[in-house]
Amino acid sequence: MILVGLTGGIGAGKSVVSAQLAAHGAVIVDADVIVRQLQMPGQDVLRRIVERFGAEVLSESGHLDRVALAAKVFGDQPALNDLNAIVHPAVGREMMRQIDAHRRTNAVVVLDVPLLVENPRTGLSGVLVVDLDPDIAVSRLVAQRGFSETDARARVARQSSRSVRRARADWIIDNSGSRLDLARQVSQAWRWMCSLPPAGPDAGRMSTPPDS
Repeated sequence: MILVGLTGGIGAGKSVVSAQLAAHGAVIVDADVIVRQLQMPGQDVLRRIVERFGAEVLSESGHLDRVALAAKVFGDQPALNDLNAIVHPAVGREMMRQIDAHRRTNAVVVLDVPLLVENPRTGLSGVLVVDLDPDIAVSRLVAQRGFSETDARARVARQSSRSVRRARADWIIDNSGSRLDLARQVSQAWRWMCSLPPAGPDAGRMSTPPDS
C-alpha cells in the first residue's frame, strides 16, 4: 500500500483534488466524511456529544445541529477540549480501520486530512499539499460557500501558515489557475504518487495520538 497524506488550507480546493484522485483510482480516507458519519443519529459519538452539551445541539429530526454546537464551544476552550476528546479518538480509530483494510494491497490510499500539518501522521509515503494564496481562498469561501469575510479570514488564521504547509510538502498542487490546469496537475501528482515506495507497516497513526 502506498499511503499519501493530502492537505491544504481551507478554501484551497482540497476536496476537488481528492475527488479527482479518486477518479484516477485512489482510495480516499476522508477525515471530514468520517466525522459526519460518526455524528449521525444512532452513533455513540453523537450520544456522547448530547450527554455533554445537551439536547439543544440536536435538530428537530434528531441530527446534530452543527451551528448550535459551534455556539456552545466558541470561545470556551474547556468545552472545545471536551468536544475534541469525544470526536478525535473515534475518528482516528475509524481512519486506521479504513487504512488497515488496504495495508496488504497495492492500493494508493489518500489520507485526506485538513489539519495534517498540525497533526502529522507516521510513515507516510509522501505528503501532497493543495496550495492557494490565502486572499484568493478567502474570496472563494465568500463567493462559493457563503462565508462572511471576517469568518473566512478567522478560519484561515486558525490553521498553519501557507509557508509551513509548503515546507512539509513532498508535492505541491497550485490551485490558482483554471479547472483544466488543476486537472493537469492532479494527473501529474497521480503519476508521482504511483511511483512512491510502500508505506511503513504502522503508517497512518498520529505522531502524538490523542487520548482515547
